[in-house]
Amino acid sequence: MNIYRRIREFYTAYRGEKQIIGNSAEGRYLFAFFAGDRCGKVGVFQYAMHAREWVTSLLALEHLSRGIERGGVWFVPLVNPDGALLCTNGIESVRDRARREKLLRVNGDDFSLWKANADCVDLNVNFPAQWGKGAFNVRVPASQGYIGDEPLCAPESRALARFTEQIKADYTVSWHTKGEEIYWRFRQDEAREKRDFEYALSLSEATGYPLAEAPNSAGGYKDWCVETLKIPAFTVEAGSDRRTHPLGENALPELIQKCGNAARDFTEFVWKKNS
Repeated sequence: MNIYRRIREFYTAYRGEKQIIGNSAEGRYLFAFFAGDRCGKVGVFQYAMHAREWVTSLLALEHLSRGIERGGVWFVPLVNPDGALLCTNGIESVRDRARREKLLRVNGDDFSLWKANADCVDLNVNFPAQWGKGAFNVRVPASQGYIGDEPLCAPESRALARFTEQIKADYTVSWHTKGEEIYWRFRQDEAREKRDFEYALSLSEATGYPLAEAPNSAGGYKDWCVETLKIPAFTVEAGSDRRTHPLGENALPELIQKCGNAARDFTEFVWKKNS
């Protein structure tokens, strides 16, 4: 299966507002789709930042197909296309010869559990929010946890940050796997914590997942949105811990059962809250 091709074909067929927000390390497009209207707050839902969590990009297409009734959302289904292809299709998916050789030196030839991008940067620790201070951060290229040479050095994280700022996002939701829990806190002051907790409870109701703490988090997209943009931002860990990484397409029905209406329901809450 070529997950990048599926998202690209969906982009071609999509009749709503859409745009390419940047490119991956290997030059693949990062696609974004708008659903809903601009009568209220506008959010960003991003998926598949970690390579082995590529199944969330299919959840994004389900969210798009169900639509947004009030308010608006930009969906970015596949933030890490190179990594997702590396995980599903192996080293032959990497176009650049020198990059292929480096990846094989770093990881060997089994990329089924790969999380990083094609340059071995873990995108979810590459944002300027307590960058490099996470408990599991590493400073050398690796399959996961490598923070990169500097914040936003990866083109994928840089593109997502730039896009989030350009559209003046009012909130963001990041979809990962797995664990069935929601992270929402990152050193907010008391007033913003109270605000964000109310949003988080609504997202919990929409998914059935409890709220959880991530005390070792640093450098994540959610972290950056909370610390720098000062907006509500959440990470949803979809999928049961009974499953093992990587979750394949056979896990999608379970994700849809729990989270299929979550985008629509959560944006409805946001609209009512701010109307």
